Amino acid sequence: MRQDISRRRRMGQRYELDDTVDLDTPNIARMYDYVLGGGANFEIDRQAAEAIPADMPGSRMWAQANRAFVGRAVTALCELGIDQFLDLGSGAPTVGNPHEIALRHNPNARVVYVERELVAVEYARIVLADEPQASMIRADLRDVDGVLNAASAAGIDFARPVAILAMAVLDLLEDIEPAELVAAYRDACSTGSALGISHAVAFTLTAEQQERVLSVMRRTNTPGAGFKTVGDVTELMHGYTLLEPGVVPLDAWRPAAEVDFEAARRTNYVGAVGIKRS
Repeated sequence: MRQDISRRRRMGQRYELDDTVDLDTPNIARMYDYVLGGGANFEIDRQAAEAIPADMPGSRMWAQANRAFVGRAVTALCELGIDQFLDLGSGAPTVGNPHEIALRHNPNARVVYVERELVAVEYARIVLADEPQASMIRADLRDVDGVLNAASAAGIDFARPVAILAMAVLDLLEDIEPAELVAAYRDACSTGSALGISHAVAFTLTAEQQERVLSVMRRTNTPGAGFKTVGDVTELMHGYTLLEPGVVPLDAWRPAAEVDFEAARRTNYVGAVGIKRS
């Protein structure tokens, strides 16, 4: 069953957005919203999310660790004086969004979210309706020119430092080289800009367990590109100087309290933040 929401439109020349909601196919943005306790999801998304074991990427435990990492990353960048954020593949707003954190540090900060899933976009626009410093644009993050143009129109000034956030999204792209995508955004940003990423890394998962996660993802409209190594993720940060402690498990990135590193590895996800050198 497909429910029409609005007329079809096109962002850019390469990627076409479908202005319908597919109620028969799980969507990762809505699944993420569900495991974080949000309301922009359907039963098909909840069923898919529940099929992911509790200690694997996509689970509620993982989502909470990722959301906490995003919060610490945004805080660290605000403390460095960055006041513009472009959040790629953001999903629907839930508690602890980048704009909430950034605006606590700087009331003049600007945050622009980018998402292609229609339910998440419409939900975000309702949530952000009374927040002039934050906005949602509907675009496919692979359409770099389209995203950059829309972000500029929404108030992002690429002549000044901008933090690009690519949290839990690069491992969903099976049809594009993520390093090339990251580089395209990097090249559009000025010196002193930043990149924050989180990405799946199979620290503790067996091949069978990895396949279990990927089998759920293949039921969605973003089948995913699979797990990477820490070295692979480090390569994605090319052109950036990594902030300490580098590419590490999510809970081990600047935690508020001491964490068990081995326990942190069990999220099978890493996070990293870097500053553009030139």
